[in-house]
Amino acid sequence: MKKTALLLSISFLSSFPLLSHAETTKTLPVIEQQKQVAGYYQYQAGNVQITALLDGTNFMSPTLFKNIPQQQVHEILKKYYADQEKGVQTSVNAFLVNTGKSLVLVDSGAASCFGAHLGSVLTNLKAAGYQPEQVDTILLTHLHPDHVCGISKDGNANFPNATVYASQDEANYWLDAKQTSKVPEAKRAGYLGTVEKIKAALAPYQAKQRFKTYKLGDEIQGFKVISTAGHTPGHFSYALKTDSETVVFIGDIVHSHTVQFDRPKTAIEYDINPQQAVQTRLKQFADFAKHGQTIAAPHLPFPGIGHVYSADGKSYQWMPIHFKD
Repeated sequence: MKKTALLLSISFLSSFPLLSHAETTKTLPVIEQQKQVAGYYQYQAGNVQITALLDGTNFMSPTLFKNIPQQQVHEILKKYYADQEKGVQTSVNAFLVNTGKSLVLVDSGAASCFGAHLGSVLTNLKAAGYQPEQVDTILLTHLHPDHVCGISKDGNANFPNATVYASQDEANYWLDAKQTSKVPEAKRAGYLGTVEKIKAALAPYQAKQRFKTYKLGDEIQGFKVISTAGHTPGHFSYALKTDSETVVFIGDIVHSHTVQFDRPKTAIEYDINPQQAVQTRLKQFADFAKHGQTIAAPHLPFPGIGHVYSADGKSYQWMPIHFKD
C-alpha cells in the first residue's frame, strides 16, 4: 500500500510542469497608484446615523504651532510618526447627520478654495447613498473657507433645499463692513481675501433668504449650540443627544491629534484670539474627558470620530472609534 501511494504521488506531481528559475523569480508589473476608495464612514449613534465625509487632506507647517519650542513639536510629531517631509498631515472632514426627521450637514469642506487636493465632500456624500437635494440644514461651526466654501459652486447652491446657519457673532465679524478697520493692518489683506470667499459661498443662500444666524441658547433641529469662541470670534460647536450617547461636533477647537493633545496649551497660527482658543480647548477637553461624549472633529484623522481621554487632567489622548461593520 505504501508503494502504491508513493507511485500515485509521483504520478500526480509529474502532471505539473516544472517552473524554470526565471519563471519563479519574475516580478509583477508596476501598477500605478490607484485612488483610494470613497471617503465616507457611517457611524450609528443610537437612533441617529452620522456619515463622516472626507473632503481631502492638507499639510500644515510645524512652525504654525505657537507657545511651544519647535524642538518639542518635532519630538511629539516623531512619537506619533507624524513628522513628514511635507509637514503635518491634516484631514478636512464634514459630517452628514440623519436624525430620521432631518438631514443635517455640519460644515461643508473647502471645495476649490484651497486647490484641487480638497473638495470631495459632494462626491463622497453621493457615494454614501445621499443626494445634495436631500440636505435641509447646514450648520457651520464658523465661516473659514475650509468649512463654508463647499456649500456653493460658481454662484450656485450645492444644497438647493438647505438653510445655512452660523452664529450672529461670526456673521458680524466677517460680513460687517465696519469690521475691516478693526483688523490689524498686517492681517487686513488676508482678512479681506477670506471675506471674499465667504461672501461668494453664502450669496446664493442669502438671495433666497436661506442664511440665518443664531445666538447662544438656541437649538437647531435638535442640535444645541455651544459657544467655543477663540479660533474665530463666533466659533460654535454643536451637541446632539441621541438615545444612546451625546455627540459633539467640535469644529476647530483643535487642529492636531498629536501636538495639541500632548500640549493642549499650544495655539495655532490660524487662531484669531490664541489665548481664548487655548482656554476654550482646555475647558472642552476637560469636559469631554470627564463625561465621555463622542466627538466629531473636522481636522482630526478621518473619520474624525472618537473620544478624548486624560490620565492626569493635563495632557490628553485622542481615542478614535473602532471600525464597525
